[in-house]
Amino acid sequence: MFIGHYGPAFAGKASEKRLPLWLFFLAVQWLDVVWSALVMLNVEKLRIVQGFTQGSSLDLYYMPYTHGLLGAAALSAALGAVTALFFKERRAAIGAVVAGAVFSHWMLDLVVHVQDLPLLGDGFKVGFGLWRHLWISLPLELATLAAGAAIYAHAVPSQTRRGDAWLWTFVAAMTAVQIYGSFGPQPESPLAEARTALAAYIVLAGLAGLVDWARAAAPARGAGFWEPGRLNPVR
Repeated sequence: MFIGHYGPAFAGKASEKRLPLWLFFLAVQWLDVVWSALVMLNVEKLRIVQGFTQGSSLDLYYMPYTHGLLGAAALSAALGAVTALFFKERRAAIGAVVAGAVFSHWMLDLVVHVQDLPLLGDGFKVGFGLWRHLWISLPLELATLAAGAAIYAHAVPSQTRRGDAWLWTFVAAMTAVQIYGSFGPQPESPLAEARTALAAYIVLAGLAGLVDWARAAAPARGAGFWEPGRLNPVR
């Protein structure tokens, strides 16, 4: 799953409005951000196999540190704890919502991946395998994205006239990217896939920040950094 991971990102922003949308966009892909780095370092490994599944040509045969159950839980807790350090109030709640956003990645991967998610070390691998059926996995992914965006739009109403247009244009663009990725050319190599994925996560997080800013009211003087369009650290 790729674009579908951003459904929980939108929903996370709706549940904890003090945090910026770009942070949730990074959080839900944090496992893959670290995975990309480890692939580039030749620590975790994959193969490009034409027709491996209908939904993906990636044979993700070795990724115990980022997509193993214990590794995913540790990475979730770590990012949640680091985020909570920037706040003085309700740190536990903030850490929990960020950790939950990170771990949602593993849960959604469990639905679509074949049995390549290790439960212990590099063994006892699980995965429901919906990527074998693109006509199921693709609509599910797009529906997850749309549902999250709708929750965000309702819970965090736009304070500007064009805010909703920015949001749904962004969602439409992400949908187009996912459809192209499902039917477009295969990655050239594992290294190219890791580099492309990492760049995509950074770009999409940046665009999410712009959407959040476009929907926000003009910042009050002295407001906190974590609110979109604001500059100073939260006190």
